Amino acid sequence: MQNTKAYKAIFFDVDKTLLDFHKTEHYALDRAFAKANLPFSPKMRSYYLEMNGKLWERYERGEISRDTVFSTRFVHLFSKFGIAFDGQKMEQIYREELNLGHDLMPNAKEVVKRLSAQYPLYIVTNGSAQTQHKRLYDSGLKPYFSEIFISEQIGYRKPMTAFFAYCLAQLPHLQAKDILLVGDSLSSDILGGNRSGIDTCWMNAEQITNDTIAIPTYEIAALIELLPLLGMNVQ
Repeated sequence: MQNTKAYKAIFFDVDKTLLDFHKTEHYALDRAFAKANLPFSPKMRSYYLEMNGKLWERYERGEISRDTVFSTRFVHLFSKFGIAFDGQKMEQIYREELNLGHDLMPNAKEVVKRLSAQYPLYIVTNGSAQTQHKRLYDSGLKPYFSEIFISEQIGYRKPMTAFFAYCLAQLPHLQAKDILLVGDSLSSDILGGNRSGIDTCWMNAEQITNDTIAIPTYEIAALIELLPLLGMNVQ
């Protein structure tokens, strides 16, 4: 489906949109537990992923802080499985390993490179500032983006309207109607766009069903689909 609207800029989320966070997270967890000489069973991984996802959802709803996510997730995990290890120390080890991961989603660099020749591109992310800057640099994507907006540095998070209001305040040549926001999260990217009057493109790589109040303007299963959507040929 090709859109009939001329956008002036594109906002991109990072994890699970441009970077393959699932792969990065998987190997970072493996390396972190190996470095700490701790067991890491499939049952522990499953519990961690579900628990961590729920913590991030609570963060997006404004119920807890980012620091709470980071300071409690391994504490919860170790408590659940009776492991006598400092959860704060594990967080530090894990973040060091996570910072090393910069696996790209399929065609991410090609799509970003081609779009950057036609649109100014911007990053909008709730991720850790240190982690996101390093991973974007290491992946080779950073030079294609005019600016990187990170909730940790701004003081507001997606889906808050204040987050997008801040971004627009730094880009006075743009209005909400001029922007297309591409992201994987219904609860932060798509809902944030809905609340701020910004058109959205849901990157639904996992082909899940949308049973939320968030309504994307467009939906794609792979980044390469952005090109024809924006009137560009797939080469």
